Amino acid sequence: MLAMNYRGPYRVRAVHKAEPEIEHPQDAIVRVTRSCICGSDLHLYHGLVPDTRVGMTFGHEFTGIIEEVGSSVQNLRKGDHVLMPFNIFCGSCFFCRKELYSNCHNTNPNATAVGGIYGYSHTTGGYDGGQAEYVRVPMADVGPTIIPPDMDLDDAVLLTDALPTGYQAAEMGDIKEGDTVVVFGAGPVGIFAAKSAWLMGAGRVIAVDHLDYRLEFVKRFAQCETINFREVRDMAVHLKQMTDGLGPDVCIDAVGAEADGNALQRFTGVTVPLQAGAATALHWCINSVRKGGTVSIVGVYGPTFNAVPIGNAINKGLTLRMNQASVKRHLPRLIEHIQAGRLKPSEVITHRIPLEDVADGYHLFSSKLDHCIKPVLIPPSVRH
Repeated sequence: MLAMNYRGPYRVRAVHKAEPEIEHPQDAIVRVTRSCICGSDLHLYHGLVPDTRVGMTFGHEFTGIIEEVGSSVQNLRKGDHVLMPFNIFCGSCFFCRKELYSNCHNTNPNATAVGGIYGYSHTTGGYDGGQAEYVRVPMADVGPTIIPPDMDLDDAVLLTDALPTGYQAAEMGDIKEGDTVVVFGAGPVGIFAAKSAWLMGAGRVIAVDHLDYRLEFVKRFAQCETINFREVRDMAVHLKQMTDGLGPDVCIDAVGAEADGNALQRFTGVTVPLQAGAATALHWCINSVRKGGTVSIVGVYGPTFNAVPIGNAINKGLTLRMNQASVKRHLPRLIEHIQAGRLKPSEVITHRIPLEDVADGYHLFSSKLDHCIKPVLIPPSVRH
């Protein structure tokens, strides 16, 4: 089969690999119909996530058709068209019973924090991902979700990570009616977080980025105000001036490890790196939000250390909430929003790229070329 193959930082290619096989009675084999390149994939591509091994196939956002199921799978049959939450979870452990599917205790032997994730580093289990023609799906009775027959496939693939992550970012902000919400980062997750803030009752939404094309996109898609941080001398002071001297009620970090905006953070978090990512957006969140406010973090940082102004958070009485999104928990509500016309996630897709050209896709997305917001990879079998 054709699959993306990681050869080291900034080096990926499309190669032929052996097709996956059933390894456990609860496995399924999925023929991929859509897969995305995510901003989190760029952290791997740039060599910033530990234990990202040569030969790995990335891709944690994908849809596909069930080709084969293991002997114990009861909820799926061949031919079902499914969307795949990026979390690999058992559905029965202590954390899954609390719907903390991203923290499953049984699917990642390499960590005590995050559960298994498709197509990420071996710190999340080392499972091959969906930037390929076929994928082995563990725990197939609990993860895959059958795509509603009236749903566009491009909408469905955004339900595997980007939309639920943005939605959970807004949810973790505990937004009250009329709140002012600031979203740092106008990539796909930040765009969806800004849109979701309105659904949760926000009275004002502001998105922060430094790329004008992304700011124009989020303004149009999420009907929000925007700030180009290159034009701001001090973010905390600027946001307090916009909010009667108090600061926003909720700040969302949808940027994570590769934030721009502070040369020292960038040098120590990305160039060297001495810490696990540039925590610029997290500093802005903590320092900008009002006293007693909430900071929601979905931007990805690598383990294990970052220089964070925790003293400011304590003295301001902040609530900090964070996690990888537990996708399955949000799907019923998000599907309802899509079917009711309140959300059209596929509008963020700007580029559809043949899987054979995956290297070009990574370069395009990484380098912010051609006004790229969200690229989707199309396998050969879907195009023929």
